[in-house]
Amino acid sequence: MQNLIILAAEAEEHELNPLVPHPVEIVLSLVVFGILFFLVKKFVVPSFEKTFAERTSAIEGGLAAAESKQAEADARLAELEKQLADARHEAARIREEAREQGAQIVAEMREQAQAESTRIVEHGKAQIEAERQQAVTSLRTEVGSLATGLAGRIVGESLDDEARQSRVVDRFLAELEASAQSTNGSGVH
Repeated sequence: MQNLIILAAEAEEHELNPLVPHPVEIVLSLVVFGILFFLVKKFVVPSFEKTFAERTSAIEGGLAAAESKQAEADARLAELEKQLADARHEAARIREEAREQGAQIVAEMREQAQAESTRIVEHGKAQIEAERQQAVTSLRTEVGSLATGLAGRIVGESLDDEARQSRVVDRFLAELEASAQSTNGSGVH
């Protein structure tokens, strides 16, 4: 029995503790971890670093492109604002020119209307003068024939002779005008 107890004691000594690993397992785990570490460092990490570098450069390139696009947009906006200001200035200049041209056209139309009015008045005066002369001539003829007829009745002889009739009429009208002028002249003084 004693053998059994010794065997049991030895078995107890060699019985594995589940919380303490065997030295072989520790060594094997270290070797496998080393191999995995080497493989990850050799193949996986460079791929990750390459991907990170590409993403970083893409992001930086995108930021640079965005900044250049923003600067370009700002420059374009400034140019458009300048063009808008120029267009507003040009529109104001055109409006002012239109006002000036309108005022000039109105002035020209007034001058033309005034000239036309003066021409119409002068034409009217000339026409009135012509009609007055025609009336005076007609009146002289009428008065002459009346005076000749009256003088012929008073004198008792016919004054049908043209020359005689003309002399009598002219003398009568001259006396009539002289008396009219003396009446006007004495009325004025």
